[in-house]
Parts: sequence; C-alpha cells; structure tokens
Amino acid sequence: QVQLVESGGGLVQAGGSLRLSCVASGRTLSTHVMGWFGQTPGKECEFVGTIRWSDGSTQYAGSVKGRFTISGANARNAVYLQINTLKPEDTAVYYCAASLGRVSSVQHYDYDYWGQGTQVTVSS
Repeated sequence: QVQLVESGGGLVQAGGSLRLSCVASGRTLSTHVMGWFGQTPGKECEFVGTIRWSDGSTQYAGSVKGRFTISGANARNAVYLQINTLKPEDTAVYYCAASLGRVSSVQHYDYDYWGQGTQVTVSS
C-alpha cells in the first residue's frame, strides 16, 4: 500500500503562484509514475502532468505547459507541483496519484493510489 497526502492549496489571486506538495509513505519504491490531476465539480479528473521516477521525465497537459512544473524527491517519497501565473480556470481540487505501472499515463484510471486532494481557488 501507498499513502499520499497533498497540501499547499489555498485561495490565491490570478497571476499568483502556489506550490503543492504530495508526501508519499508506505511501499513507495513500488511506484513508477506519479501524476497530478485536477477536478472541478461535476467533471471527471483532468490530467495535469506526470513524472516518471526512473528518469525524471515529465509531461504536461497542453493547458498548463509552461506554467506548471512537476518535481520529485529521489527517494520517491514526495512530489511537487509548482503552479505559476494562476488563472481562474485553474480552480480545482488537485490530486496526486501513484501508478505501479511504468507508463506515464494521462488517464486517471491507470493510477493505483490517490491522495485526498487539496483545493486551489483562483480569484480574478
């Protein structure tokens, strides 16, 4: 089992920045890919980005590329999402997720473990 706990969300004005953290515990060495997803009421989780532990490679959704940056701790026990130039449409609950698979999937159903989420609200 892997446990994930996100933090760092909050209320911020448009143009501001936030750094979300996701602390992992348990069998973290069994995970290969970490993902970030965002969810707004009534919608499915939307892909934000991933980081692959083996080589540190990242990928991002087109809507966040250049503004969001994912990084991770070498011990696979933490992953971060730096969000810059926040926009009102970035408002969502952000979840981190861990995959036991080796593919950096953009699909939420490919992830095995999820945190409880952290709310990001961007005011205009």
